[in-house]
Amino acid sequence: MKIKFLIIRFSSIGDIVLTSPVVRCLKNQVENAEIHFITKRKFEGILKANPNIEKVHVFDENLIGMFSELKEENFDYIIDLHHNFRSSRIKRRLKAPAYSVNKLNLQKMLLIQLKINRLPKKHIVDRYLETLSFLNVKNDGQGLDYFIPEKDVFKNEDLPPTFQKGYVAFVIAGTYYTKKLPVEKVSEICQQLDYPVILLGGKDEFDEGEKVLSQSKGNILNYAGKISLDQSASLIRSANVVLTNDTGLMHMAATFKKKILSFWGNTVPDFGMVPYQSHEASQILEVENLKCRPCSKLGYKKCPKKHFKCMNEIEVDKVIQWVERNF
Repeated sequence: MKIKFLIIRFSSIGDIVLTSPVVRCLKNQVENAEIHFITKRKFEGILKANPNIEKVHVFDENLIGMFSELKEENFDYIIDLHHNFRSSRIKRRLKAPAYSVNKLNLQKMLLIQLKINRLPKKHIVDRYLETLSFLNVKNDGQGLDYFIPEKDVFKNEDLPPTFQKGYVAFVIAGTYYTKKLPVEKVSEICQQLDYPVILLGGKDEFDEGEKVLSQSKGNILNYAGKISLDQSASLIRSANVVLTNDTGLMHMAATFKKKILSFWGNTVPDFGMVPYQSHEASQILEVENLKCRPCSKLGYKKCPKKHFKCMNEIEVDKVIQWVERNF
């Protein structure tokens, strides 16, 4: 007899990728587990190729139309990895036993507002997995999953010859301005690198990528906003090293055990969302001992202090040295 689970995580790219160990461990360790997942429609593609998920339920912005569809499934358990007002509505309507992640909002606010750190030294993945403790499900230690359909793999032979021998994947994306390395800093890094570099991001980063490209010495390809998410993930999988902001593609890089150098601005690693079980050469680069960090658990459209020291003072020399050691 099937045991039906509904996992809730509405957004965003990185947060959904970080739920993959929950899906896999549940599927592999609970006999006859049938896993359903609910998320926003624009993130459906992240989950559709996952063989451990029976069905992905999607919505645009309004949940009302979803309740009938979800009720018909007669779920045995709900695993709430979003834990907000919307997910609470689902739990109330379905009335199945529900287990929710502790988002540690109070502890995060203490750190942001008063710079008092009461956060546990525990990654969000491990906190997600704690929601399954009632089933005695354990962390299998296999890290994150991301599945790329074969049709969406970016073929190496489609790259220019110099890039086919190896390249740096540089993720310039970020949901908020204060989580993104400034374009001037990206350009400076690219000018000093002696390796081919592929810029990756969404449509919002296209113009930034073009600016970096215009100032380059001919070693840059700008694919930001030009290719699909799965194609970007494919290029990350094949990269020698990955430079990245704290963003969704960073977590995808971790699924492939890449060597990652991640840049941290207004957010901090103590929030528990560093690259999970990536290559041992991976490193975090941040400006430490800034009294204004962290200023938000998400980010801002501009620096509240107007100096943006957390990103402007990232040392380019350290980036170049790390790439030269690990390429």
